[in-house]
Order: sequence, then C-alpha cells, then structure tokens
Amino acid sequence: MDFFEKTLLITGGTGSFGYTVADKFLDSSLAEIRIFSRDEKKQDDMRQFFQKQRPNSAKKLKFFIGDVRDATSVSDAVLGANYIFHAAALKQVPSCEFFPMEAVKTNVVGTSNILTAATKSDVNKVICLSTDKAAYPINAMGISKAMMEKVAIAKARTDKKASTSICVTRYGNVLCSRGSVVPLFVKQAREGKPLTITSGDMTRFIMSLDEAVDLVSFAFDNARNGDLLVQKAPACTVNVLAQAISELFNVPHRVEIIGVRHGEKYHETLLTQDESSKANDLGNYFRVPLDSRDLNSVSYFEQGKSDRNAFAEFNSTNTEQLSVEQVKVRLEKLPEIQAELDGKIAFF
Repeated sequence: MDFFEKTLLITGGTGSFGYTVADKFLDSSLAEIRIFSRDEKKQDDMRQFFQKQRPNSAKKLKFFIGDVRDATSVSDAVLGANYIFHAAALKQVPSCEFFPMEAVKTNVVGTSNILTAATKSDVNKVICLSTDKAAYPINAMGISKAMMEKVAIAKARTDKKASTSICVTRYGNVLCSRGSVVPLFVKQAREGKPLTITSGDMTRFIMSLDEAVDLVSFAFDNARNGDLLVQKAPACTVNVLAQAISELFNVPHRVEIIGVRHGEKYHETLLTQDESSKANDLGNYFRVPLDSRDLNSVSYFEQGKSDRNAFAEFNSTNTEQLSVEQVKVRLEKLPEIQAELDGKIAFF
C-alpha cells in the first residue's frame, strides 16, 4: 500500500474496525490518520488509548467531530484526504428494524455525502464497507446497506472519468467486533449462565478484525473503480460457536434457545447467484466488476455478451464449515479472548 506522506480518513473511526486500522497503520508512512465520528467520548477514549500504547506515533491521529448525515461536517473532514475507508453505519439488525429511516439516513444518505465530498475534493480512493446482509436483504439494515452499495456503484459508474476510484467490500460476522455475539457468550460463560442462542442450526460467516482489514487492504491495492470485493470466509453454526466458547472457558455447554430476532436470517449470503455469475475468482477473494452499461440498452442487446459463469451463490452453507476445534483455534488467536482467558476483562 502506497501510503507515503498521505492522509487516510476513517469514517465511523472509533469503532472496532477503526481501532484495528489505526493499530496496523500508525507506524506506516502515512502522514495522518483522521478519525471521523459523532461521539466525543469515544474519540477521547481512543485518543488516550493510543497515546498510552503508541506515544511516538499517536500524534498522527487527528479527530474530527461530525456526522455522515451532515454534508458540511463531512466536507470539512474530507478536504485534503487522499484515501477514505467508509465504515460509518448503523449495523444492529433489531434497532434498524424499529427505526428504518435512521438506517437510511446514516447508511444511504451518509454514504452519498461521503462520496460527493470525495469526488469534489479529488480523493484518490474510497472503500465502502458493506455486509453479507446486503445480499438478498430481508431486514432494514440489510436493505439500507444494499442501497449503500448501489449508491457507491452508481457513483463509480457516472463519475468513471473522475480522479476518485470507488469500490465496495462486503464481509460477514467479525468476531469480537462491536455488536458481535462473542462478548455476550464470554460474559455468560464467565458468569456460569447458559449461552442464549437464537437457533443452534443458524449459520454465520466467521472472520477476525484483522481479516476484515486485510480485505480492505486487498481492495486498496487491487480494486478497480466500481468493484465489489468479497473474501472467501468460512462459516459455522451458532451452536458450534457457543460450544467452542464453552470449551475454551471450561464450563458446561448449556444453551437457552431464545428464538430468531426481528429481521434475522437463518443463513447469510456473501455473493448472490447473479453476482457469482459475473465474478472473477482471485484466489482468496471474489471480484464482481462494475457493470458499465448505460441506459442505452439497444447497443447491449445488439452487441452484448451472453456468457456467464456457472457459479452458484456463495453463502454460509456452501462455504467451508468450521468444526468446534477449528473455531476454538480462531478464537484463541484473538487478543480479546486471550485477555479473557488470562482473567482480565477485555470487553467491559
């Protein structure tokens, strides 16, 4: 990644993803890492954390108070930035179900504000972070993130001659990120309580925060304007995840079924069948290139190509299924789980 003396802006930068990016790139050749968010308390916590942990490089962090919903504060934060990792979003499925317009304001309108400011300021590259819930969306959060993707792809298509490159990354559940079920399971295990699960057979993609950052890094180096990039993540059932945590903390594996919550899918999809038919296999990743056709469809039907890949959709049932032991190995690598196993409180 060519970061020499460049400025990186992270929207929603006080979240789990922002912390991981800052930790990974503070000692890089970046001149400045801008953290843009609306919560001054979280910004102050992050400032103090890195001043303590990385005193020599923490001065690279610059904090901007604002909201992606507010175009003026967005423009101020974007001005002079070279790259943007757009992670700001409302992500909790149940809360978005009850307040869908709030999801639209942040996830859709907020993204439009970021991209408009980026193209006006000649930002080199914008990477928009999306979710598996945007594929075949059935809930307000997923629908709003699907629209976020559409906004980004449309901007890439209509502004394809501009100097700003726009791409989207889509990934599944990130272990130990804010809102992940893992901290809840760990808390319940430590307190000797049954682990509350929605349905044991429900499947979810599994990846770490480092893998999420790796996907964005791969997109930074390899994505073309308008690309959608997806990592070939493995998956497991909720019951396997719960059992892995029970065994790691050496407690009896007891669960309490609480039922599927508002808007939850039983299984998740990272690439739809239509997207898979157009995808390029890049080894550990899939690329869905920009569909650059315009509204003049006559030329497409007269001269268009009919060839399509024979790939099926990529979902949490047809990817690699992790065993309890494999999930335990992945969990043990996480610093938050290591801290908990050492008797420290990592989540609270």
